[in-house]
Amino acid sequence: MLYCLHHSHSRQRRTPLNRRGILLYKKTHLAKTTERKKKTPGKTVKKKTTAQTKQTASSKTKSKTKTSRPHTRKTTQTAARLVSEKCTVRKGHKSTCTKATKLAEVHKVRMQKAQKTAMNKLMGQIGKPYHWGGSSPRTGFDCSGLVYYAYKDLVKFRIPRTANEMYHLRDAAPVNRGELQNGDLVFFRTQGRGTADHVGVYVGNGKFIQSPRSGQDIQITSLSEDYWVRHYVGARRVMTPKNRPLTPALLPS
Repeated sequence: MLYCLHHSHSRQRRTPLNRRGILLYKKTHLAKTTERKKKTPGKTVKKKTTAQTKQTASSKTKSKTKTSRPHTRKTTQTAARLVSEKCTVRKGHKSTCTKATKLAEVHKVRMQKAQKTAMNKLMGQIGKPYHWGGSSPRTGFDCSGLVYYAYKDLVKFRIPRTANEMYHLRDAAPVNRGELQNGDLVFFRTQGRGTADHVGVYVGNGKFIQSPRSGQDIQITSLSEDYWVRHYVGARRVMTPKNRPLTPALLPS
């Protein structure tokens, strides 16, 4: 080992030299610099690895979110289907579900058939004489007896027997005169007894069928006649969505 002498004011210092005479401290400095360069790529790799891990985690989260959305839509569709369907459960049988729209169509057809049946029954009595207290084709009809005969087998609630009771029937809906439909009951107060003492059934075109009084036959009359205009008190609708008619199997043929 060779040494290089440095002259100074206070003392002499020896710097080690290798065989070729190159200072060893330079070699040591270069070695340290090389080690730093080797270590730096390692840190960069770690940073890249961390970034890739975060990116993978975020992509997984997005994929989970995407997969969860269809499930939510399916749940909403199922809930909507439950709302629009009516299901009947019987012990020992599978539950049967019917769409609400189909039920509405069936109910509408049922109402139309019931109204047609009532009108046919009424029209079949035209020309028969008035009979006080009568409510059948055999005995004849008074005004309320004719209405009772037409509807008693078509609705699930009890039809009253007098005009005043029919007018106050809770199951019948009030109807404005300008909105009358076939089958609506029209009421009059002719003798001052109660709120209403006479009733007929609207048949369209501003006319109604009635059993007027003793000595007259069952007939169709115009609502626009002065007498009936003066004594008119209101109308009621028996066939409504609330008052479902009897099933077709129970309707008279």
